[in-house]
Amino acid sequence: MDKFIVNIIHRPEMVPEYAEKVTGHGKAEDIGRKELLTENLDIFKTQQECAHKNGLKTTIEMTYASLFNEEAIALAKEHHEKYGDEIALTLLGLPCEEFREKYKTKDFCIWMFSMEDKKAIVQDVFEKFHECFGFYPESTGSYYMDAELTNYIKETYPSVKCAVATCWEEGPKAYHTCNNSWYTFMDGGPWAPWIPSKQNTHAPAANEAEDSGIVAIPHLSRDLIACYDGNGSNFGTHPQNVLRGMIYDTETWEYPYLYNLIDQYRYQAKFNNGYSYNMMFVGPGWMNKMGRWEAPYELLLKSYEDGCAYYGKLKKEGKLIDMTMSEFADYYRQKKSYTEPECALWRDILYGSKKQVFWYCDPYMRAGVNMDQGGAIVDLRPYVAKLNWPVGIGTPHIQDASYPFLIQEKYRAGYFTHYAGEGTIRSAKICHNGEEVDLCLCRTKAHFSEEILSGEEMSSKQSADVAVKNETAGIGCSGENAPKNRILTLDSVDIEFSDLTVKLQTVMTFIEGTGSIRIDRKVLEVTPAEEGVDVSAADITINEYMVGCYGTTEYTEDMSSLTLSLTKGDEKTEIPYEYKCREASLEGADRSACVVPPIETVVSMTCEGRDKAGYIKEGYAFSPMFTIGYTGKLCEKEVFTTWLNLEKAN
Repeated sequence: MDKFIVNIIHRPEMVPEYAEKVTGHGKAEDIGRKELLTENLDIFKTQQECAHKNGLKTTIEMTYASLFNEEAIALAKEHHEKYGDEIALTLLGLPCEEFREKYKTKDFCIWMFSMEDKKAIVQDVFEKFHECFGFYPESTGSYYMDAELTNYIKETYPSVKCAVATCWEEGPKAYHTCNNSWYTFMDGGPWAPWIPSKQNTHAPAANEAEDSGIVAIPHLSRDLIACYDGNGSNFGTHPQNVLRGMIYDTETWEYPYLYNLIDQYRYQAKFNNGYSYNMMFVGPGWMNKMGRWEAPYELLLKSYEDGCAYYGKLKKEGKLIDMTMSEFADYYRQKKSYTEPECALWRDILYGSKKQVFWYCDPYMRAGVNMDQGGAIVDLRPYVAKLNWPVGIGTPHIQDASYPFLIQEKYRAGYFTHYAGEGTIRSAKICHNGEEVDLCLCRTKAHFSEEILSGEEMSSKQSADVAVKNETAGIGCSGENAPKNRILTLDSVDIEFSDLTVKLQTVMTFIEGTGSIRIDRKVLEVTPAEEGVDVSAADITINEYMVGCYGTTEYTEDMSSLTLSLTKGDEKTEIPYEYKCREASLEGADRSACVVPPIETVVSMTCEGRDKAGYIKEGYAFSPMFTIGYTGKLCEKEVFTTWLNLEKAN
């Protein structure tokens, strides 16, 4: 039976974000005000009660401020004994009188401090926790935890096995919807649990040597279409997110979207070997007695009670398992191999568009495929580079913790773009008699399947990883942990030209543990516009292309270090990027590639197809992109195959 697991995490955040200004009623700031501390502890009690009365255990992530409150400490101990709740420690909730007095700052995001301060803060908080409880925590977290911070915590406090480590797509979109004032950028990470690498928190570990020693979980479970297309803070399984997005009936106070979102996460078990995950991570600031997000306290309370009741109902029906964070970390390590990807075939449940997106995440890449654009790849992050990306004061990335993209349709245009230039995307064009149709214009739907990798496809490292995992789990190489191809078979589309129609099908194969995506385009049928005309040998040209760049925001980076290349045996053509709009092609090319030194990545295409020719295109200042691709010929029943490959440079 499929396993749907939920982590419910509460934190007694004595001085939650936003709340001081709301409860202060125009008074001078005072984060030690008794009313503020009392109200937020009362809300924490209410949240705990909501979970417990529905038979759900929680993880209590103690904040630094709560470690100075005897009642909060006593409550955590009581609920641990009575309900089996885990007592953990969060690096959120740092602001309190004691913290500000010592560190002389209003900063509260642990990943933005200097590394020296990060270490001092971690030591302060963890030792204070030990003083209160007599042991060190097994779980911790923040909105984001950079790799240096995670590595330091694991080295210094080895009991830690689980952490809240990133917030999915909390980047420029969130910044803009907070009136350009929310200086936290962490786009490009996993949306579901993963084992972060020692080199970069976003990028999953590919093997034991890269393993940071913790299991990471996301800060909230997001809607994987609505969040990507818009402000993620409105679209998550945190009930007050749904209220902030105004996704409820203002008269009846009902919110079917919340339950649909939870159910869609349950559905993802079909694509992940019978396992799916959800989390709800809530601080008291969201249930302020003054109300939030144009919603009164009564609605805030009702939404949280209803959310817990729905999880409780699923548990009673045997459809849900509630775990603490540390319990989940143990389960996850037994369940997943390093190279096993997380997959999500997601459909729009908010706007009625029938839009469908596929997300894929493994140690080598994160990719998003949009079926509304014919199966185009609209987001691509090269995890294979395992970028060392230090974050915080004293580093090149004080606020920007995002993992860079090669393709990102929201920040770099995608297919639908300005009259001049191009946007980042991976798609194909079908051409005939001077007419051209981009598959981005052909809406379709996808169907998911899996197949065991052949011996030729599986690397020696994969084989070793699988052998260890399967021995531990007591299963053979053909078991659920055996490396598999994840296959998207798209419904065929009809491409109409003036004298004929081409019925084309796309099959995308994500080859586990390789950093490669195989794309097959097959002409199923060619139909003439007029009866009796033989079009079986009609001249149909295909143009497989990727338009790319690199960056973490909407703003272009310096492309002058990039190099485009074509190779065929010993023959090689190169174009160093100088914004000169140059192009080159090579018949029978073995490889079309671009080296992107700033993100230590090589992206390439290889091809099997009739009359294939590789090509490269340099961009220009108004359209600072690069293009790699292949052209070739297709007839009825023929297949044209390309691979998109990611490698670490050097």
